[in-house]
Amino acid sequence: MRLVFAGTPEVAVPALDALIASERHEVAAVVTRPDAPAGRGRRLVASPVAQRAEEAGIEVLKPARPRDEDFLARLREIAPDCCPVVAYGALLPRVALDVPARGWVNLHFSLLPAWRGAAPVQHAIMAGDEVTGASTFLIEEGLDSGPVYGVVTEEVRPTDTSGDLLTRLAFAGAGLLAATMDGIEDGTLRAVPQPEEGVSLAPKITVEDARVDWSAPALRVDRVVRGCSPAPGAWTLFRGERLKLRQVALAPDRTDLAPGELAVGKSTVHAGTGSHAVELLWVQPQGRKPMAAADWARGVRITAGERLGG
Repeated sequence: MRLVFAGTPEVAVPALDALIASERHEVAAVVTRPDAPAGRGRRLVASPVAQRAEEAGIEVLKPARPRDEDFLARLREIAPDCCPVVAYGALLPRVALDVPARGWVNLHFSLLPAWRGAAPVQHAIMAGDEVTGASTFLIEEGLDSGPVYGVVTEEVRPTDTSGDLLTRLAFAGAGLLAATMDGIEDGTLRAVPQPEEGVSLAPKITVEDARVDWSAPALRVDRVVRGCSPAPGAWTLFRGERLKLRQVALAPDRTDLAPGELAVGKSTVHAGTGSHAVELLWVQPQGRKPMAAADWARGVRITAGERLGG
């Protein structure tokens, strides 16, 4: 098939690579979000997908909005058979959805209908899911509600951050998306409507969602820290300033600390929760780089009874 691939962040690059490598399909163009400011100088930088497409000599389209007439006109000129999508980052209007004969097919990082929305991997970890995966589905105007072509499952490991899990899903999902394109092209694959039961939503994680509640059980604290890593980063207050929590570990033998209460050993820092303690492993003080929690504790000279959380 003749394809136009839509995607923006690094997590979409493995899928683009898989389609470029396919001998059965041609990636005629790539659609991505416009260049965005990045770094200290706030210089405009092309998206990872745009950079990869340019390396491969593929035409790159960067509409401000996918309903822009210039973009739609060019899309019609290219005349794709199908448009595979991975984390494009903008809603596609009906006028765009109608262009490819076989529609737009999205790779979504959950087992639909679970975790429809912008942050499925983060929500899966924060909810304590033991298994998640990726799904390919035909895009409709509803939120991730279209019929499903295929799925791949992935175990959620006890120490997974959202970054770890998303990386594995990006590569597993790349194979799934390529296989989905093959099945659509040869007519062996049919999309199946999603069940009405089991729908859950995964909106974008806000800064407030990432704030640690020390009265919650230790397991919940651990899940929030892992689910919010690397972004937006779980955080708490210490002496009135934000402290990001980059990594913690469960400490079930330590039950003597009140929620948020700190205890510093020679090379350890523990914080109490609503159940047992967690050990702080890596933290990031406001305006500084991540550091080992023990080094941070020595620097700030924590006194007996001090607490996290404000």
